[in-house]
This record gives sequence, structure tokens and C-alpha cells, in this order.
Amino acid sequence: MNHYPFIRTIYLYLFTLLGLVLLVIGGVRFVDMGLKTFIFTKADQEQRIMGKQPFYQPYPTERLEKSQGTAGETEFSDQEKDAIRQWLANYEEWEKSRSLVDPVSSGRHRDASMNLALILVGLPLYLYHWRIIKKETKK
Repeated sequence: MNHYPFIRTIYLYLFTLLGLVLLVIGGVRFVDMGLKTFIFTKADQEQRIMGKQPFYQPYPTERLEKSQGTAGETEFSDQEKDAIRQWLANYEEWEKSRSLVDPVSSGRHRDASMNLALILVGLPLYLYHWRIIKKETKK
């Protein structure tokens, strides 16, 4: 392939650089995860707090407060009472499923998946193009 040697050289170096960048990014993110896990253990504290955030209420709070002010009488219609019961059932189900998941661990697994994907894409890209560059420079 001697038609466009300059364009081919640019292509090879560009994709070698891209593969190297992906490797570096994936490696740096893995080191970051390790530091957060073993040294800077408070770094994920905000994520843990956000994982315990209360769920949204589907009914107006003002009406609930007003109904609590009366002597046990509620001002909700039957439809609203059914909606509240359904919301409570959904909320309890959500609480059970949420309690089984650690948001920090889940986030780390998500990050590890992304980092490994970067490395798995970057490594062959880098090695293939660098091998071609080395072969051509020997000639």
C-alpha cells in the first residue's frame, strides 16, 4: 500500500494514540476506584445518603396535614384513598427491593464495567496499530 503513505501513517498513529488513551483512562479509573474503596472511604458518603432518599408522595401534603388536624376525619375521596393505599403498597415493595441493593457497590460495579470495557477496546486497538507501525518502520 504505497499510494498514500502519509495518510496511512497519520491513520496508524492516530488509532494507536486512541487505543493508548482508552487504556490510560480505563486504568486511571480503576486506580480511582481502588483509592475510593481502600483509602478514601468517605468519598462515596454522599452517594450512600442519596440512596436513602425518601420516595415521592403522589398526593398533596397540604390536604394530608389538614386531614390530620381534624378529629380522625379525612377529607379524601375514595379514589384518593385508593391511590394512597396503592402508593403505600408500591412504596413498601420499593423499600424491600432497595434494601437489597447497596448503591455504592452498585455504582462501583457499573464503573468497573465501563473501565474494563475501555481497556478491552483500547488494548487490541493499540496493540494492532502499534504492531503495524513497528513492522513498517523496520522496512
